[in-house]
Amino acid sequence: MRKIVVSLVGSSLLIVGVILVPLPGPGFLVIFLALLLLSTEFEWTKRYVDQLRGHFKKIYQTARERSDKIANKAESNTSKQD
Repeated sequence: MRKIVVSLVGSSLLIVGVILVPLPGPGFLVIFLALLLLSTEFEWTKRYVDQLRGHFKKIYQTARERSDKIANKAESNTSKQD
């Protein structure tokens, strides 16, 4: 019974997420949450979630490095002006 409920809710969320991708809204987040829910019962979605987590970590690290560079530039520009 649990597997059926997870399948129905996860599939519905996945469809809504795909519809939201071209529209303004959190389409990719809804898709990720749907896959996360489905991964509790299905092994094939667990593999996708693991891959997505790796991609998200790389994106986060890149964004973090860029923001640190911008902050360091701003600090050095401020100290040069003083």
